Amino acid sequence: AEDLASDAAQLTSGTVLITGGTGGLGALVAERLVTEHGVRSLLLLSRSGPAAAGVAELVERLAGLGAEVAVEACDVADKAALAQAIGDRKLSGVVHAAAVTADAALAGLGAEQVAVAFGPKVDAAWHLHELTADADLAAFVLFSSLAGLVGTAGQGNYAAANGFLDGLAEHRRAAGLPATSVAWGLWDVATGLTGQLGDADRARLARSGVAPLSSEHGLAMLDAVLTSTSGAVLAGAAWDNAGLRKRAESGRLAPVLRNLVRLPRRAGAATAGSSLDLVTQLARLDEPAGRQLISELVRGQVASVLGHGDAGGVPVDRTFSQLGFDSLTVVELRNRLDAATGLRLPATLAFDYPTVSALSEYVHQTLAPAPPLPDEALQASIDQIELALTGHDEAVRGRVVAVLHSALARLESDAEASAGVQAVLSDASDDEIFAFIDTQL
Repeated sequence: AEDLASDAAQLTSGTVLITGGTGGLGALVAERLVTEHGVRSLLLLSRSGPAAAGVAELVERLAGLGAEVAVEACDVADKAALAQAIGDRKLSGVVHAAAVTADAALAGLGAEQVAVAFGPKVDAAWHLHELTADADLAAFVLFSSLAGLVGTAGQGNYAAANGFLDGLAEHRRAAGLPATSVAWGLWDVATGLTGQLGDADRARLARSGVAPLSSEHGLAMLDAVLTSTSGAVLAGAAWDNAGLRKRAESGRLAPVLRNLVRLPRRAGAATAGSSLDLVTQLARLDEPAGRQLISELVRGQVASVLGHGDAGGVPVDRTFSQLGFDSLTVVELRNRLDAATGLRLPATLAFDYPTVSALSEYVHQTLAPAPPLPDEALQASIDQIELALTGHDEAVRGRVVAVLHSALARLESDAEASAGVQAVLSDASDDEIFAFIDTQL
């Protein structure tokens, strides 16, 4: 208790520096430090500085609460500029909240995008560490992100940058210096980062199990960080239990989050694959009904990715880009269709077939069984199968197996023929099916 009281007094003995201090989150932190922790001197740094929207009102409000506030325009990734902004001020605390994202799928990340994310996070944090090494700080709080703990889609660069902040906090603690890195989830506050999130982005976060964190809840967590002897790395987030449970059921929940969800034990073996079920359904439907089935499947997956509650509101002839898709949601759509159909679809799927209508047609053509062949074409078809199997491509082998199973469904109308074929193939392995093709067909 004496140590905490000493730290609280020490925090008010000098100036608290806040990077990203003129943004929505920085402004909230600044006001909280004044109203709840007695801070009376603040240095707010941001790229825009005094030119940022709402700064005059923020300074006036803080002054009315009894604080002296200096606002400086500063690229905190530039060590010389950061040192000049600090000047000869006696710092008593640092809150590093600056951040910039440059999202892209991992395969598309370039050096420029990495630099954009690393500059205000990694470089600035290290500069702050070095420039305050001799300062008698009461707090050194790094605003990290859940991206560094559990990973978030399209943010490999941002995740790595935040992982560095967590490591820096551990490094400082080992050296006897104050430091806490808080891996924040999504704040329900308008900031430079959250302002870029669309409905699809928020829906994706909800499916990952992350819920918006209210301002008061987040600030209460910050109070706990500043007034307790907590660990070097903490997570500050609200959770969507339904999203967590669904990810756990699908086996895609990050290991660090598994204790947040309890799943009932499941008895019995796994059911047949969705791809076989879908092929069987298509085999039993006429062509118009089969196309309708696939169209509804694709529209449903599109609606889920975009966060729409009703697939009926998804137009079938508007391009995916017009519907609000980006590279991340395109990949998510491909992954969802892979799971729903059992196919291994290309990552460029939504670019190659840019509307629901075109994509549905492609999926239908890929999955639907071919129409019955006339006798004279049978041998030619078998020759094509043998040619396609050259090289033992597993994807092709799987497709042929699915087609043969759908053919069995069509033979149900001929009981005698079906009984003979089913007896051979009902429990056959892939290799046994191919042997049956060679010896019988």
